Amino acid sequence: MTRAPRFEGKIGRTLAESQPWYDESPHPGPEAPNVVVVLLDDTGFAQFGCYGSDIDTPNVDALAENGLQFTNFHVAPVCSPTRAALLTGRSQHAVGMRSVANFRTGFPHQLGHITSSATTIAEVLREEGYATFCVGKWHLTPSEQCSAAGPFDHWPLARGFDRFYGFLDGETDQFHPQLVCDNHPIDPPGRPEDGYHLSEDLVDQALRMVTDSKGVRPDRPFFLYLPFGATHSPHQAPASYLSKYRGKYDVGWDVWREKWFERQLETGVVPPGTQLAPRNPGVDPWDDLGPDQRKLASRLQEAFAAFLDHTDDQIGRLVQGLRDLDQLDNTLLLVLSDNGASQEGGPFGVLHEMRFFNSIIDGVFDMPSELVGRLDDIGGPHSHTNYPWGWAQCGNTPFKWYKQNTHEGGVHVPLIMHYPRRIAADQRGSIRDQFAYASDIAPTIYELVGVTPPQTYQGIEQLPVTGHSFASVIDDPAAPTPNSVQFFEQMGSRAIVAGEWKAVCRHIRGADFDTERWELYHLATDWSECNDLASDQPERLDELIKLWWSEAERNGALPLDDRTIELFGPRFRPNSPHPVDRRYVYRPPMTPLQMGSGAAVSGRSFHLTAHVTRTAEQEGVLFATGDENSGISVFVQSGRLVVDYNAFGDHSIIESENTIPPGDATLVARVTRGSGRSGSISVEVNGQAAGSVDTAAFMRMISSSGSSIGYDHGSAVSARYQAPFAFTGKLHKLEIQLVGDEDPATRTAEAAEEMRRQ
Repeated sequence: MTRAPRFEGKIGRTLAESQPWYDESPHPGPEAPNVVVVLLDDTGFAQFGCYGSDIDTPNVDALAENGLQFTNFHVAPVCSPTRAALLTGRSQHAVGMRSVANFRTGFPHQLGHITSSATTIAEVLREEGYATFCVGKWHLTPSEQCSAAGPFDHWPLARGFDRFYGFLDGETDQFHPQLVCDNHPIDPPGRPEDGYHLSEDLVDQALRMVTDSKGVRPDRPFFLYLPFGATHSPHQAPASYLSKYRGKYDVGWDVWREKWFERQLETGVVPPGTQLAPRNPGVDPWDDLGPDQRKLASRLQEAFAAFLDHTDDQIGRLVQGLRDLDQLDNTLLLVLSDNGASQEGGPFGVLHEMRFFNSIIDGVFDMPSELVGRLDDIGGPHSHTNYPWGWAQCGNTPFKWYKQNTHEGGVHVPLIMHYPRRIAADQRGSIRDQFAYASDIAPTIYELVGVTPPQTYQGIEQLPVTGHSFASVIDDPAAPTPNSVQFFEQMGSRAIVAGEWKAVCRHIRGADFDTERWELYHLATDWSECNDLASDQPERLDELIKLWWSEAERNGALPLDDRTIELFGPRFRPNSPHPVDRRYVYRPPMTPLQMGSGAAVSGRSFHLTAHVTRTAEQEGVLFATGDENSGISVFVQSGRLVVDYNAFGDHSIIESENTIPPGDATLVARVTRGSGRSGSISVEVNGQAAGSVDTAAFMRMISSSGSSIGYDHGSAVSARYQAPFAFTGKLHKLEIQLVGDEDPATRTAEAAEEMRRQ
């Protein structure tokens, strides 16, 4: 039965006998504030200048000076769970995001997306009449659903945002990003040689969305969610920012960590009596490092500092844009990080992160001479770096451990609130030390805006919002902590904060959940978890452990699951991007494929077959995966079939011994995994063997950049051409067949790489 449209007027036989009625869109009222949430990635508690560091962040610092600086704010240990809790106001486990979005486990707490039973801030505010924009990193959709094929029901536009510009996966190259606009992939609007950088592009797009909206509907408030790719690896910044920090960190992490800690004490960011946590295991004293190790580590920290400094300037551009529109005073603006500083650069840091996850560790002894010559590439478009543990712990000062851990180093991050119309002048620049958590953000926004989240949305009953609004602390620095009990969990690591006490367990994969050791800390006197009271107060610890299990059950965190290897990588199955027969067939034109949605060639043997028609002069790329740092490219050049296997700058190249005849041709490249790091490549032209070569190092993990069919998107995998080097003949069909048994080492590398990427 067709339902008539809603009409509350009167319809008579004539216009004179009738009364019109107009169904107007909702409006939150003339005083409703704009809401802006700026989310940084992998930025530790100490890394903003106003939280202790020497890194220049004047724009963030100015927001703190004119707003409120929260010093006891917490998040989940990795990014996707924090984003889910932040956007919904509910436990990340309850909404289906206990870990990163890349996979599903078959249990409700890991759907790889936010359940439809939990509205997002965007959905709630849009129903109230707000314009809603998401610009930046999403990472709330399973990887295999992030291609142009969709499905799109977990992309930003399906979760309440009117517009989206950014990237869907956990990371992207800042100079060659894989971008999406609304529901379709796009090419970046510039290249590094044009001065392009993603963070600048994101702010340009955000301001354009806001001005477009305000220009036509100045009465309508907006919600802008701006999750930067910064400061997640790769740490990349324009050259002027890199040169600014040259040599600054040569004195090492021990000296700078002490300086940052002293500044935290002086400014009141940490309470008096706080101890500086001891070095984490695996962090050597700076003076014990070799000279080349110190050179590498210093440059890697310089790249991070430049990246954060550059990001701060983009935040400044956003603030100035809002000021120019006369919108800043009536904008609730929050700046925060999604988790602590990252441990995923390993003990020595990495020039290219894929080297580390192929068991090629830079800086273990003296750096190879070829790496010394590449130090100036660090932070630029020809690098893909992450810093070592020592600098990560420095970034988490005064805490121990890192991102992925439920100790304070992984979950205690900065939060700044700027809202001139609401924060009293005598409170601006002051500190708030009440405990708060990521899921407390949404209810705080709802209270300040004056809206109530719906109990049903689009016909679906909604989970209750379980976060606690901390709006009460805006006016009263002594107000009670609204959130008095908060549990944490990540891959089996657990923690619970109840009032002044915290119990925490750093889980080791495979350990017995019931017998492994918990620690106990009195946070009121031991902010940095230095004095474990577990043996002194076993009864209190037992009570907190029982409370953790109760909270975990109430918030849907069970079953505990410490799997990693079993979860990452493709799930070969019917009706999916990864067919059971492991045969992929592509027909161009196609947009680039995101990691996780394309053929799973990393660490596997495969046969690639291209069916082409060409003249003698026509050439170009048939298939490419990865980028200039590491990847595989199969292309036609000078009448021959070429495969360039780029293992972190070490190119194994095979060029067919015979030329490809004009007309129809079948071209085959066979990539074969050997034992250990060995491998080989062979090529065939129209069924005839045309040569082979051994690979310098067979890559278990290739790249975080995806694949392209018929051209090479992003930075060129091979130095023998300039991207995109599109194939100028006719590529009818490209087939990729995975062959052989799956190598357990590949699964291990995939798990490590995916955890690093997130």
